[in-house]
Amino acid sequence: MSYARVLCVGLVGVSGRLVEVEADLSVGLPAVVLTGLPDTALHEARDRVRAAVVNSGCEWPNRRITVNLLPAALPKHGSGFDLAIAASLLTGAGDLPAAPLERVVLLGELGLDGAVRPVRGVLPMVAAAAQAGITRVIVPLANAREATVVPGVTVRAVDSLRRLVDFVRGADRLLDPPPEAPLPARAGPDLADVAGQQFGRYALEIAAAGGHHLALLGPPGAGKTMLAERLPSILPELGDEAALEVTALQSIAGVLPPDSGLIRRPPFQAPHHTSSTAALIGGGSGLARPGALSLAHRGVLFLDEAPEISRVTLQALRQPLESGRVVLARARGTTEYPAQVQLVLAANPCPCASTTGDQNCTCSPLTRRRYLGRLSGPLLDRIDIRVDLLPMRAAQLITTAAPAESSAVVAERVIQARTASAGRWAAHGWRVNAEVPGPQLRRPPWLLPGRDTAVLRDALDLGTVSARGFDRVLRLAWTIADLDGRDRPGAPDVAEALQLRTGTLGAAAAPVGGQR
Repeated sequence: MSYARVLCVGLVGVSGRLVEVEADLSVGLPAVVLTGLPDTALHEARDRVRAAVVNSGCEWPNRRITVNLLPAALPKHGSGFDLAIAASLLTGAGDLPAAPLERVVLLGELGLDGAVRPVRGVLPMVAAAAQAGITRVIVPLANAREATVVPGVTVRAVDSLRRLVDFVRGADRLLDPPPEAPLPARAGPDLADVAGQQFGRYALEIAAAGGHHLALLGPPGAGKTMLAERLPSILPELGDEAALEVTALQSIAGVLPPDSGLIRRPPFQAPHHTSSTAALIGGGSGLARPGALSLAHRGVLFLDEAPEISRVTLQALRQPLESGRVVLARARGTTEYPAQVQLVLAANPCPCASTTGDQNCTCSPLTRRRYLGRLSGPLLDRIDIRVDLLPMRAAQLITTAAPAESSAVVAERVIQARTASAGRWAAHGWRVNAEVPGPQLRRPPWLLPGRDTAVLRDALDLGTVSARGFDRVLRLAWTIADLDGRDRPGAPDVAEALQLRTGTLGAAAAPVGGQR
């Protein structure tokens, strides 16, 4: 037999597609020709596979070898095709029987010594194989744990090409996936550690309950970073679908621990303020990789020192915040990654960043306006809640009073509020109030009476809020009502939501980015 075919999977973004790895051995000058739009790493597979086959004790076929990756029009990226290429050419050479590898997907990179090394994106690859009707996959041992989270697929692992060869010949067995490492108790930053800042804590709870974006402004040491880092601790654990999406993105980025199962905790990403647009949004030459925005999918993206971030980078957030996805267009194709995040912005009120706030600030009003003006109006218009944090006082830091509420206590209220909103919007598929389209809240049966929204209508007519801001205030009002256990919001809820939107809850607000 001079022809063989083995299955593999190619990734485009988070979507996988079944790839047939064909090998044809013909008479001619010994050479290996690789076709089917391989990238540079895949082109180098010719040398890796040859060395791995020889060092695994197999004879290299001294013939002209053509390896074709179908569909040929689909760009192929990475080294995950190595194992399938080696198996197909050994089968085509007659060294291995074809039957044991029929309808089996092979994934893995080969070292020169024949070891099978882990690759990125095994979880979405196995999920794509399952969707295509494949029920058996063979993966690197280091990737086996993540592959098992896909239901309906039998996962076996290999640590070397030699083991795969012996298995196909019936002389050995494949390895079972390692057991899932037990998850440690939910630990980390706790809201009980936050001294004072009651308005900040309250805004954080509302943001968690409704999935709203949040901006924290205040002098250094006021607790902006401390509050943002504790937002994940009051968010509920991820459901099966969301956990699978998050785990798949971690796998594609290559940051998933080897013994990890599904990631149930909402992710938290805090890129440095000098990060590039590609690092934040995603990108890179050739295959576009997910950035911090997509790695925070179903979790929190925290941008500290927001005015110091490149304006171009900040502007790139606008469309993903609205659509919940990132579309990266390249010459060789378009890649799409999910990006449903809660954005938390933190900023000092001025460049001098006086720790006592306005009292000792040396910046002129024009300097302050220019500094905060780096946060554009269109970006801030997408932020639901703004809180101005006041400087900390000694009485707040040094106190014998009972500690503040813990994250566990606040999380219970958040879960109850989210349960109420999920039940209300279940027929539409929305989970939290932040996902509800504005027109839905402006027509029966969800339209609020005019007497309850009078203050909001006046704010819109005066230009205090935009049309987008009008809808976001309505969403906030519904979240406040959910936290209070009421079926519908009333006039006090709308008024409070407007204060949260404009930054006038608990402290006087300063103009930001040209907004009042």
